[in-house]
Amino acid sequence: MDSFVNEKDFVLLRQDRYTFAVLMRILKGECELIQSNHENLLLCHSESHYPVWIWTPDNAADEVKKNAWELLRCLRPLGSGYRYNLKYELAEYFLKMAAGEGVSAGISMNMFVYDCPSPILPDTVADGGIFCCTTDDEEEAAAIIPNFYTEIGEEEPSYEHCLEKVRTYIAGKGFFFWKNKNGKTVACCSYKLDSRLASIGSVYTFPDERRKHYAQNLVYQVTRKVSEMGYIPILYTDADYQASNACYEKIGYILRGKLCTVASIH
Repeated sequence: MDSFVNEKDFVLLRQDRYTFAVLMRILKGECELIQSNHENLLLCHSESHYPVWIWTPDNAADEVKKNAWELLRCLRPLGSGYRYNLKYELAEYFLKMAAGEGVSAGISMNMFVYDCPSPILPDTVADGGIFCCTTDDEEEAAAIIPNFYTEIGEEEPSYEHCLEKVRTYIAGKGFFFWKNKNGKTVACCSYKLDSRLASIGSVYTFPDERRKHYAQNLVYQVTRKVSEMGYIPILYTDADYQASNACYEKIGYILRGKLCTVASIH
């Protein structure tokens, strides 16, 4: 195994272009841990707050799954608080191996991966409108971001981490609020560009402002914006949030892949 990636790895990941789009972007930055054999196994951990990503090809041989498990046990062991984003077939193998070693683990999140080749105008137009955040809005945005993580059941990051993240988005004009007719911020959304893909994320609506179509209209507007820039919009969702996924599908998003997150159970 090597502690670096090369073009061979990106060729492999293009087999799962949408499903592992985030991993492709992560690998182009700084990471705490990278392990790859440039053939059928790639493990990456960007930093402590985030899940470990593990890529294997579809219908991977048992030997590949075994190698992935042994690598995980050595470097990011299950039961030590880490979470892992991976394909379902590898997740099933990991859970079986964990049970055999007396480690309690399970799937903590089911994820869908969508793209949107042709945005569709929402049936209901929400009051208010989209607002592109500037440096004046970074503190408000950073205060909202932890709610997004809590919503999807992940560990809440520090305010400093959120502020740094938001500043990166804002520098690229990629963080947005939806403000209602009274000028109140009711929802947020962001995007990151990589190659020809635009990953849309940080979608959050304040609980008392839901069912008013704010997030759907905001995501549509951002989706249309990046589409007009020549990018393919993609997004990852919690597969168990059927209502929000239905909203995405109504504005043109098409299911392209599935992943899950495995974590230890305490």
